[in-house]
Amino acid sequence: MPVAVHAPDPISREGAIGQLRRHPEIELREESASGPGTVALLIGDTLDEPTLTRLRRLARSEGARAVLVVGALRESELLDVIECGVGAIVWRREATASRLVQAVLAAARGDGDLPADLLGRLINQVGTLHRSAAGGPGLASTSGLTPRESDVLRLVAEGFDTSEIAGKLSYSERTVKNVIHGLTTRLHLRNRAHAVAYALREGYI
Repeated sequence: MPVAVHAPDPISREGAIGQLRRHPEIELREESASGPGTVALLIGDTLDEPTLTRLRRLARSEGARAVLVVGALRESELLDVIECGVGAIVWRREATASRLVQAVLAAARGDGDLPADLLGRLINQVGTLHRSAAGGPGLASTSGLTPRESDVLRLVAEGFDTSEIAGKLSYSERTVKNVIHGLTTRLHLRNRAHAVAYALREGYI
């Protein structure tokens, strides 16, 4: 898996490269090589404007799969990050070699990989936004999702992986992947995390 590391300082960049270099499944690339088929690992202490701008450029303009390694993330920044197309977020304090590789591989597959505390915050935040926009709790009356898609996304939001979702719904793993691929393609969503954010924001789940 080709990976390009982007960091604001050479120490952070070399530290991440040193962690990833030990893993044969990772092929390290120069920063300028980020593009479709590449995972861009972006490191920052906070999500300042330059970091967010770079994130948007990597994921939207260059088509890279993005992993964000960050020290802290405010509530107001979480949806911005997800909507940029970031499928995996790692806290800097938890950025061990194995954790970075796990996030990179998840991003490459189009899976979501968020810390448990962030996933809970995302669900709460989007739920609050939806209730506020709708004038009260409740589900959207006209869902753009089929019941099967809603069931799959609800389990994605709860943190289950493809095989676990297949087991719970008595589907094959291929069916689960096809459902997710179909809805992300149809709704122009970038990955599973973006699909969950969209479904929660719109009140579909």
